[in-house]
Amino acid sequence: MHLLAIIFVVLVAVEHLYIMVMEMFLWTKPRTLKTFNLTPELAESSKSLAANQGLYNGFLAAGLIWGLVHPTAQFGYQIQLFFIICVLIAALYGGATSSRRIWLMQGAPALLALLFLLLS
Repeated sequence: MHLLAIIFVVLVAVEHLYIMVMEMFLWTKPRTLKTFNLTPELAESSKSLAANQGLYNGFLAAGLIWGLVHPTAQFGYQIQLFFIICVLIAALYGGATSSRRIWLMQGAPALLALLFLLLS
C-alpha cells in the first residue's frame, strides 16, 4: 500500500503542476480553452484570476512534494495527508460549483491517494 500511496500522491502533485501551468501560462491557448470550456473572450478577461488560481494549484503540488521528500517519514506522512485532504476538498467544491468532471479528474485520484495513505 505504501508504494501505491506514493504513486497516487505523485500523480496528484503532477496533475496540479499541470493545472498550474495551464492556468498561469496557457490560459488563452486553444487546448486550455477546450479543457475549461472557455471562449477566447472569457479567457482573456479572466487571465489574472486564472493565474491566481494556478498559483494555488502550484502550492498544493508543492505541499505534496514536500511531504514526499521530507526527511522525517512520520511528519512527511502528515504533510501528505493535509495536502491530499485540501485537494479533495477543493475537488468536492469545484465539482459542486463548477463542473462535475472535477470530481472524476481531480477528486478520484485524490481520494485514492488518501485511501492508500491511510492504509499504508
